[in-house]
Amino acid sequence: MTMPALHAENLVKRYGALVATDHVSLTVLPGEIHALIGPNGAGKSTLIHLLSGTAPADGGTLSIAGRDITHASLHHRVAAGLSRSYQVTNIFQQSTVFENLLLAVQAHAGSSFCFWRAGRDDSVLTQAARQLAMDCTIEPALWALPAGTLSHGEQRKVEFALALAGHPKVLLLDEPMAGMGPDETLRMTALIASMRGRVAMLLVEHDMDAVFRLADRISVLVYGRMIATGTPDEIRASAAVREAYLGDEWIDEVPDA
Repeated sequence: MTMPALHAENLVKRYGALVATDHVSLTVLPGEIHALIGPNGAGKSTLIHLLSGTAPADGGTLSIAGRDITHASLHHRVAAGLSRSYQVTNIFQQSTVFENLLLAVQAHAGSSFCFWRAGRDDSVLTQAARQLAMDCTIEPALWALPAGTLSHGEQRKVEFALALAGHPKVLLLDEPMAGMGPDETLRMTALIASMRGRVAMLLVEHDMDAVFRLADRISVLVYGRMIATGTPDEIRASAAVREAYLGDEWIDEVPDA
């Protein structure tokens, strides 16, 4: 049996009387794109916080590639192979695109931060940053521009590249299409699809067209409970998912992947 890239078992998070995640179990396989969907208030953000380590669980276990990280700090989870992008773009706005990429590469290489601009003189780090930019289809013409001057879609691509800098085993993508127009969404969808097989991804996204185009498997969270996990076709056909979240009319309009 294939070792899961990420496995959560019976994760519980309570806020007083509210059970935000109610014994949630989730398995993400190596190289797959696994989407997590559900209505607002379903507990998706809480689950991402539990997985990333920004909030402690009140029960359950979590592992990456068989390594127990249930009680690990955020830093140790990153070291174990977990990376994350955020709903709000999280980059150094005043630094150039290339400086952002170089800093991320240096951080994961264990280089000193004292005079990090000298990293430009390190051919290995520079080449790694260049390769990262090319892998994420960031045009060379943008590399010398302050990252904050890029379009929203291009900034999201830079953030995606930063999340990949450490060659993670698992990448948590928290609404990567948020705030994008149709063309930007298509480009981001293509970029995420190009990484299938290279890194396991857990995708939290409200754009159902993108979800059904990208996902190998989909899990549906409703009121803190996982009600279904399956292929896109299985989720389309699920009466429980139709009733609790997607509805018959919407399901019929979802394009085939």
